[in-house]
Amino acid sequence: MIESPYFPYAFALLIAVPFLIYTRQFVYSYIKFKKQELNFLTVKGQSEQRIHAYERITLFLERIKPANLVTKFDENLATHEYLFLIEKTINEEFDYNASQQLYLTKNSWNKVVNCKNNTLHLLHKTYENLSNESTLQDYKTVFLMNYMNGEDYISTCIEDLRKENLIIN
Repeated sequence: MIESPYFPYAFALLIAVPFLIYTRQFVYSYIKFKKQELNFLTVKGQSEQRIHAYERITLFLERIKPANLVTKFDENLATHEYLFLIEKTINEEFDYNASQQLYLTKNSWNKVVNCKNNTLHLLHKTYENLSNESTLQDYKTVFLMNYMNGEDYISTCIEDLRKENLIIN
């Protein structure tokens, strides 16, 4: 048998190569698993944020329902003061929730904006059609009646959000 001075190095290399290959494969598998875990956690976090957005927008829509608006503020206010305060409240709450549009579809966000605008329009239209002698209670009654006689766009929007949320999640 021919003895070479490189024989111990060749033997060490022969043993080390499979070990290095298995180590490399283990490291790549571990990295792949960690990426999948991170992706899962990211998707889970986005899903939770999306659910929270739907909850906040639904709460906003519930708050701008005329039945809930007429219970706000002091009964001793003048009609124009009440109108100003309600409009201010709706716009402030809408601005507070505007960031939630990131988690809703464009169509759903447009429906929410339309609900807000329709409610404000109904508030002003009711005020314009009332006589100057009308009390705040008269205004609230006519406002509620106008909403009830028209399309219930807020409940429709909430139902659409509920369906969309079920589809997405």
